[in-house]
Amino acid sequence: MIAAGTTGLIAATAAMPARGAARGRQGAADGTPEQIHLTWGDDPARGVVVSWASAGRADRPRVRIGQRVIAATERTCGDPRGGVTWMYHARVDGLRPGATYAYAVTADNDATAADPFSATFTTAPEGRAAFRFTSFGDLGTSPAWAGSGRPPGAAGQRDAARGGAPGRDSGHAAYAAGAVETFQPLFHLYNGDLAPAGPAGGALAQAWRDFGNSIQASAANRPWLPVPGNHALGLGDGAQWLDSFLASYTLPANGMGGLDGRWYAFRVGTVLFVGLSGDDVAYQDAAGPAGDVVAPAGGPTAIVSSHPGFGRGYSGGAQTRWLEATLAAARGDASLDWIVVQLHQCACSSATAGVGSDLGIRREWLPLFDTYEVDLVLSGHDHGYERSFPVRGFDSGAGTDALTAVVADTRRPRPVTTVDSGVFDTSQGTVHLVLGCGGSTLGPSGPGDGGPGDSGPGNSGPADGGSRLSSRLARVFTRPAPPVPDPRVPGGYTRPAADAVEAATWSARRDTSPGYGIAVFDVNPGSEAGGQTSVTVRYYHDFHDYRAAGTDPVSPVTGEQGGDYALFETFTLVRPRSDGRRWHLKG
Repeated sequence: MIAAGTTGLIAATAAMPARGAARGRQGAADGTPEQIHLTWGDDPARGVVVSWASAGRADRPRVRIGQRVIAATERTCGDPRGGVTWMYHARVDGLRPGATYAYAVTADNDATAADPFSATFTTAPEGRAAFRFTSFGDLGTSPAWAGSGRPPGAAGQRDAARGGAPGRDSGHAAYAAGAVETFQPLFHLYNGDLAPAGPAGGALAQAWRDFGNSIQASAANRPWLPVPGNHALGLGDGAQWLDSFLASYTLPANGMGGLDGRWYAFRVGTVLFVGLSGDDVAYQDAAGPAGDVVAPAGGPTAIVSSHPGFGRGYSGGAQTRWLEATLAAARGDASLDWIVVQLHQCACSSATAGVGSDLGIRREWLPLFDTYEVDLVLSGHDHGYERSFPVRGFDSGAGTDALTAVVADTRRPRPVTTVDSGVFDTSQGTVHLVLGCGGSTLGPSGPGDGGPGDSGPGNSGPADGGSRLSSRLARVFTRPAPPVPDPRVPGGYTRPAADAVEAATWSARRDTSPGYGIAVFDVNPGSEAGGQTSVTVRYYHDFHDYRAAGTDPVSPVTGEQGGDYALFETFTLVRPRSDGRRWHLKG
């Protein structure tokens, strides 16, 4: 068991945002950097992007590394309920692979210019090198008590000191960011749903500020690579949320002009990482009622119907064409072994308290994952952890319509093995991981779910004895599901539930505990040409139910991080190195 409060690393993450609190609420002319975070440049071995925000327009915003001074470019994002956010991005190129650098962020009107914010980062290694990355999603969607009127804990008090809204407790974000720091990865993959949209009439800019300052203690020291999630994209703040995402992050270029920032790929060592915008193909993100509606202050939440920047089909197929070309190039490169895909919505989820699986993703992208031997798919969306067996191909007519009980074609992914040996050859099938556990305080299944493959605290046995298929059911969206009027809220809308179910024969293991979690991935490139390479995966969870207890993961007494992360499971992915086994197009 890893005690989160004893490493010294997580405790430090609670302290760093306090520096921002000491500055007080920034004025309109204050260019003091905050929400500082890193992403990879187009070549992670040689470049990063340093990004930050300020409440006022910064005068000569810049990053200093050694004797180099790099000017930042400016973006703005307006929130009619929360003013203008000024965002800055500095591309730092020409670095050495695998090297650690110190940097400082400042501006002429930085209130802390005499002692500017500083941190360090490490560039990616080059060639066949070992490295570690971590992943989770859904950090900004589930502070269960946000807006509940419950008195804020220590983190909420710190937010209020920074000028944050009283009662909005973002301690869960700082807590999860502290878990990332505990494991000291080279970088972190964030599987969508970042800052919460907030209630109708709320200030989205403030929600992003709370989020950015809460994760700064980690994101300023190592790149965090996000993908867009569905959260708020279908609500009245959808356009504003997307604008905030695109203003806040500079991500590796995809060569698609105005669609940069929505999907991307980058390489670290022998691994290609591909970040996708799942709302482009998911059925559950189909267009809704006509009009781009924003809820009035104090009024009901309304639905954005369609926006040129998001929603099913928004790229006109450009993303899928880019994806196929990117995967084909990767599998034709003998120096690349692994392909890891990251998106928000799920192709394989059986969470009983979640949204479920999506046929839109299965139809559009799983055939490409099969053809080009994608090794691992990471998603969020459903708040918890679930692992599939390796899958390839699909079973037709394996679903049942939820209303009529007639056969439904869910294109159920077909497991290549149902023996949960703990070691899986991903050249034979793709493993899917649901990692919507960054800030969720409500687990993926209700009490007593107890299906094969489930494990809660104290139950770490094999998923199904290694011999029989799971009898668990998964819900699946098999057709576009636009928002529908919500009878509970006059003028409001809600999303319908999935329309079909299937026996989740692909599901190997699921965590039923209600707490936080993080997946840790250690890449071993292997020692011999033509030999084997591996990725060891460990999933840790903090199984305390903070929601039920009505407490914060941040101590209201000391203000320090609390709780324990325990190892839930370990498994290993293996595949032949590409310098000894050349991939070829099947069929």
